[in-house]
Amino acid sequence: MENGSILISLSIALIAGLLLSRLAKLVKLPAVTAYLIAGVLIGPYMLGSFNIKGLGIVYEELELLKIISEVALGFIAFSMGSEFRLSQLKAIGKKATIIGVFQGVITCVVVDVALIIVHLIRPDVISLEAAIILGAIATATAPAATVMVIKQYKAKGKLTDVLLPVVALDDAVGLVVFAVSFGIAKSMGSNDVEVLNIILEPLIEVIISLLLGLIIGHIFNEVEKHFHSRSKRMSVVVTFVMLAVGLSSMKFEVWDIHIGFSSLLTCMMLGTVFCNECDVSEELMNRADRWTSPILILFFVISGAELELSIFTQLSVVIVGIVYIASRTFGKLFGAGITSKLVKCDDNIVKYLGITLLPQAGVALGMALKATELGADGKIVRNITLFAVLIYEIIGPFLTKIALTKSGDIVVEERTSSRGVLNH
Repeated sequence: MENGSILISLSIALIAGLLLSRLAKLVKLPAVTAYLIAGVLIGPYMLGSFNIKGLGIVYEELELLKIISEVALGFIAFSMGSEFRLSQLKAIGKKATIIGVFQGVITCVVVDVALIIVHLIRPDVISLEAAIILGAIATATAPAATVMVIKQYKAKGKLTDVLLPVVALDDAVGLVVFAVSFGIAKSMGSNDVEVLNIILEPLIEVIISLLLGLIIGHIFNEVEKHFHSRSKRMSVVVTFVMLAVGLSSMKFEVWDIHIGFSSLLTCMMLGTVFCNECDVSEELMNRADRWTSPILILFFVISGAELELSIFTQLSVVIVGIVYIASRTFGKLFGAGITSKLVKCDDNIVKYLGITLLPQAGVALGMALKATELGADGKIVRNITLFAVLIYEIIGPFLTKIALTKSGDIVVEERTSSRGVLNH
């Protein structure tokens, strides 16, 4: 495909996202919701389906645009990692860890029970294997949408302090729970499956991803010391985040075990090392946020374009999808509420943390893609996950904004711009 065509599509994506964000502001919706809706509108299932250059994004272009999504996720994870300062972790680290682990496990159990009941009533709609895997996928939370809402409204407070590490832990917990569930599901359908390998691979992925991020982080801080101007230091930040994303794409095999990395975990660890070792990390992060703004807009618009609207035509997917969404929502609300209460968190954290954990996207879709190895069961898992992501990604950021506002972490105030006085 011509470079000119790709550039036109990127321009359309940015323009559509920016214009929709102005409309979203009028109805007090988060900008990230506007970007996702913009992607749906110009995507291959709506305007892009006319295959007219300059009107929308066609299906063939989505694969070529994935590199932007990968880089954007790297910067999002890097930004999350920079919140893990040792001084802060000493205060909330234990609580966040307990909440992160147990709310994920509780959500998995709740969704498993709900979908197994559906299987017992209508085994033709969803298999036992698919039900088990969907329970594991339910643990995952989308860090991108949550981080974008926090940044847009400059959220600060007790809920935000706990939310960021909990969302980060969700990826690691989700990978482990998915590994166990996927191993069980695969062993149910075959006698030739190496269950040990299936469970070991994600565990190894978590460990080596964190180790890779740690190594890159130390190298990054040594290199950064040799530069003093803000622009060059900013360039070093961009260089090492992209390096981490690139190295995370490596895959190899050792003793029949497939080894891969998680770019999210690698970049998170890179950000953690960076914020704890670099004296000017806070200043550089603020500059990085401004530099990455258009990339993040493109990420969410492209994510919206990838959502397959055709799944709404499948009644069985809609029915199971509704059960999945309802049970996952209950699991997150109950799990986060009960665990944060047990560790004696602030009342606002108990009330609102679960709501902020509802968005779901990249990690869940990655798990669903892995599940396609199960054949027909995997296809059901993928379709239901797509259905849930479409719903959660559009309403999730809005609910996150409400929760952060109710908790007092978002304060609506006037701010001054070059065009006059604006409201958040």
